Amino acid sequence: MEGLFGSSSWLYIIFIGFIVGLLARFLKPGNDGMGIILTILLGIGGALLAGWAGQAMGWYAPGQPAGFIGALIGAIVILVIFSLFRRRRI
Repeated sequence: MEGLFGSSSWLYIIFIGFIVGLLARFLKPGNDGMGIILTILLGIGGALLAGWAGQAMGWYAPGQPAGFIGALIGAIVILVIFSLFRRRRI
């Protein structure tokens, strides 16, 4: 069984998670003030969400990792949900 993003290497997972998180933050309008660690976790969480949703809908087989585009869409969904529940600062 392959790991997240099709690899078992943690460095690869962190790097791709960072790239996916940066792209998601760039594509979603608004100010999402978060550091590098939260950006990496956003990308990894997007991949997990996309893998779970894809398996629930029958797009992915059990244990099959989500693709890059799926992870990006999952990260954008997480950002949108996060912005709905975030308090507005004055």
